Amino acid sequence: MADFIYRIHTWNPWLVGALLNLGLGLVTWPIIKKLLTPAGLFHAWILGVIVWATLNWQGYAVVVFYFLVGSAVTKVGMAQKEAAGIAEKRSGARGPENVWGSALVATLCALGTLVLDPTLHFLLTLGYVASFSTKLSDTAASEIGKAYGKHTFLITTLKPVPRGTEGAVSLEGTLAGVVGSVAIALIAVLVGLISPLDISICVAAAFIATNLESVIGATLQHRFNWLTNELVNVINTLIGAIAAISMGWLLNTL
Repeated sequence: MADFIYRIHTWNPWLVGALLNLGLGLVTWPIIKKLLTPAGLFHAWILGVIVWATLNWQGYAVVVFYFLVGSAVTKVGMAQKEAAGIAEKRSGARGPENVWGSALVATLCALGTLVLDPTLHFLLTLGYVASFSTKLSDTAASEIGKAYGKHTFLITTLKPVPRGTEGAVSLEGTLAGVVGSVAIALIAVLVGLISPLDISICVAAAFIATNLESVIGATLQHRFNWLTNELVNVINTLIGAIAAISMGWLLNTL
């Protein structure tokens, strides 16, 4: 059976990805319907197919881990955050805009392995992992900070601000963000997607990107209606991916 599945995958990984995502969606529907809207589920299916076909089960494991942990973190202290008016909409259920806000950059890195020179694949893979390290870091920092942050400060002025303020940071949230970025990188190492030395790159890239995202939130987001949370997420993960790819390239050329 394992040999049969392997033969099918090598023949048409897109078909395997489509069937796998469909099967998982049906089996886990009682749980998944609480985490994704119907439209969000369809777009997550597209994402899963692309990742499986380009980065095999290793890349798929990373995105599934991100989704499960990110969703769980979003639910932390939900009642408290909803009462304060700072919870994610739909009680954290992801729609299409959330799926691609979180995973567009990672998807482009994965698709890049189909068209770019194989010698660059390790950089694209590093960018893929770093983008999810960045996003989980951002999610953990925001959600844990809103739920448990004792003191929150605006990143640009360090003046105290209420929890949930755009651009606010807290010690609790920052530590949670670092843990989140490390967790994604460790999973990527365990499945053989990146090397152990790349963990520090992903964590550093995530830390840089998450703090720059807070700066954007504090200085620009309230000034422009088109600068939505989802677009800021794309910018955030793009910064993380670029930072990681740049560091990986520099270390490889030394």
